[in-house]
Amino acid sequence: MRPVMLSPDFEITEPREMKATPRQRKSEDPSANEPVDTGADKAESVSAVDKVFTILGAMGELGAVGPSELSQRLGMSKTTVHRFLQTLKGLGYVAQEGDTDRYRLTIRLFELGAKALENVDLVREADIEMRRIAQLTRETVHLGAFDEDAIIYIHKIEGDYGLRMQSRVGWRKPLYSTAIGKVLLAYMPPDESRAVLSRVEFKKPTQKTLGSAEAVLSILPRVRQQGFGEDNEEQEDGLLCIAVPVFDRFDRVIAGLSISFPTMRCGADTKAHYVALLQQAGAAISSRLGHHPASD
Repeated sequence: MRPVMLSPDFEITEPREMKATPRQRKSEDPSANEPVDTGADKAESVSAVDKVFTILGAMGELGAVGPSELSQRLGMSKTTVHRFLQTLKGLGYVAQEGDTDRYRLTIRLFELGAKALENVDLVREADIEMRRIAQLTRETVHLGAFDEDAIIYIHKIEGDYGLRMQSRVGWRKPLYSTAIGKVLLAYMPPDESRAVLSRVEFKKPTQKTLGSAEAVLSILPRVRQQGFGEDNEEQEDGLLCIAVPVFDRFDRVIAGLSISFPTMRCGADTKAHYVALLQQAGAAISSRLGHHPASD
């Protein structure tokens, strides 16, 4: 090529031919452009979720609160707390009180909980615990609910011992002679339990059956205090029964959970063992129904 001379100091040369090179093709795999989820990313995500629920839990206890107080209580930086509060505010889970820097929970969490509880079935949730008790003890387990002036059995798990009882799902039994009935009465307001018993016709299927409303009312405070009721051969001769309450999310007793066994299989430690099993099961069922015991 011949150079084009502009001045003694400058020389411009025509560009040389360049060989064309194939352009790099984009990957046809869509996943190639997706961000890689590393272990560090996962750990950071888990940490963020943990912080969110820690903040929500603290707000549930404190009520309306500002970022500074939350920061001090939770050991997080104020900047971090404020960032999460703004995110939760945008999602509708917290609300800012006017022009202040205080935030409070909204009912959005309650709405989510209510949706979950719509799918909760008492019998289904109780069945898990009832089968566990029946397997551990080999005895018969009942679930009963209040029905006007009696109890009605709504679920039953037969024990391996094949104990023959006068009970079946759908059958009604007296409140005053069953352990479940005494539990249901004990957790009613006193005026209500008295009114219910005033409508009852007392019969004595055994010599040990309580024969009056006053006799039943006199034992209810002890039933409530100890957290369980007893049937000491009051419904059937030779048959014992222990029952505990089942609570709903409003702290109301909606059912009684019981175990039945013959006197001949009642050893020195049997009662204490069965009470412990029932109370554990009753608490588990109640928890699945949304119940949270009030802290002392």
